Amino acid sequence: MTVREKVRRVAILLERSLGIPKQPATLPRPLDVLIATVLSQNTNDKNSHGAYIALRRRFRSWEEVAGAPVRSIVATIRKGGMADQKARRIKSILKEIRTREGSYDLDSLRRLSNDEIMDSLTSLPGVGPKTAACVILFSLGRDIFPVDTHVHRICGRLGIADGSRTPEETFRTMAKRIPEGKGYSFHTNLIRFGRMVCRATQPLCGECPLVGLCLFEGKSVRRRRIPSGADHRFMLLDNVAP
Repeated sequence: MTVREKVRRVAILLERSLGIPKQPATLPRPLDVLIATVLSQNTNDKNSHGAYIALRRRFRSWEEVAGAPVRSIVATIRKGGMADQKARRIKSILKEIRTREGSYDLDSLRRLSNDEIMDSLTSLPGVGPKTAACVILFSLGRDIFPVDTHVHRICGRLGIADGSRTPEETFRTMAKRIPEGKGYSFHTNLIRFGRMVCRATQPLCGECPLVGLCLFEGKSVRRRRIPSGADHRFMLLDNVAP
């Protein structure tokens, strides 16, 4: 099969195993998603979510965050890790947005194409393609495929990203291969799958519905002991949060 056909097959198998994720009817505003994504860098969801909630509770607006001392922001988001770096980055981003937009708001992005939004966001301090794509996907609801370390790793193991060496290269390669309308579903399911099954170390290959498509040299199809009558593919996947 061609690479495009393989990608489609992977998307189908993931949806059969994990379901078809649906975006909420009401999407968060672009600036909210941008700051939340910055806080998610190099940490887990629990820590980054906690840091974001703490930030929104401590400061009533992004204007207050922009005007706050760095030390106050650091103390507020410390649970998210790399607090000093992220606090300074958030301050720099907010300052630049205020200069460009005249306010702490990114709703003007809605009028732009995806390529224009990528150019605009990646010109902000410390904002890369993954963060920009997350804003486009999660706040604007557009069909785009962000690539983080989980997604990059799995695409590499499946051999569908032409040996891309970085998440940025994988993002560019996969942009042309994701089935139309499947950006959100494929991204979300790969994230969940990477955390639960196709882990960075000790992947659970024996419980993987994609094992027949996988090119990973270190894969092992030895299965754990499964209770009688259980479907091994769904044991780990049924209770994965969206």
